[in-house]
Amino acid sequence: MRVSDKEQTEDLQIDALKHAGCDVIYGDHGVSGAVTKRQGLEELLASLQQGDTLCVWKLDRLGRSTIHLLQMLDDLRKRGVDFQAITQGIDTTNAVGRMLYGQLAVFAEFEREQISERTKAGMQAAKARGKHIGRPRKLNADQITRARTQIAARQYTITDIARNYGVAPLTISRALKCLEK
Repeated sequence: MRVSDKEQTEDLQIDALKHAGCDVIYGDHGVSGAVTKRQGLEELLASLQQGDTLCVWKLDRLGRSTIHLLQMLDDLRKRGVDFQAITQGIDTTNAVGRMLYGQLAVFAEFEREQISERTKAGMQAAKARGKHIGRPRKLNADQITRARTQIAARQYTITDIARNYGVAPLTISRALKCLEK
């Protein structure tokens, strides 16, 4: 089981997996499906043996990259491990299940790309409206203006100002350069 966000709960997935008869449940909490190296997933894949069945609540809980998902399925088949996705009726013990798995893997990757594109578009729109994108700034506009005035009047050095604000001198230099733009 996997949830992408720290605030999300995995209860629905755990209940479904228990109901499906899963003996052991591995998980990754707060990790994107686009990340292929996840601790829970790594532990799970290492523990699987011939005759086991890897069961997930939904295909996108396993991963979002078509290539990664298909490589995992191929590896599982070579190792004699079956695969099931509970809510999507995928069961790789038969040809129809294998075909459905391939189709859904493509849609999982498409969904991930759509999320990424919407996020980028939202960030561009916010930036166009003048909103700051990224981590919070360490200095506000008044502090930067005050620093510029103090340096111009030769009251303090960049190092002195940085020490007073509790930031690195490079932070002051960059802030002053950004103010010039």
